[in-house]
Amino acid sequence: MAFEDLKAEIALLLNQMENQPEDRHELYLQIREKLNEMRVFGMPLPGDLVRLEKELEAQFRSEERAAAARA
Repeated sequence: MAFEDLKAEIALLLNQMENQPEDRHELYLQIREKLNEMRVFGMPLPGDLVRLEKELEAQFRSEERAAAARA
C-alpha cells in the first residue's frame, strides 16, 4: 500500500474517532493495524498517531484494571 494511501486512511480513521467516540476501541485497533503496516514497510510513523496509539492503549489497560478491581 502506498504511503499516501496509508496517510489518507489514517486521516479517515481520525475523522471517525472525532465523530464516533463511543467506538474508540475499534478505532484504536484500526490505527494500530495501519501503524503496523507502516512499520513493516519501513515508512516513517507520524509521531502524533504513535502517541495517540499509546494513550489509547494506556486508557484501555487502566479501564481493564478498574473492571478487574470491581469484580
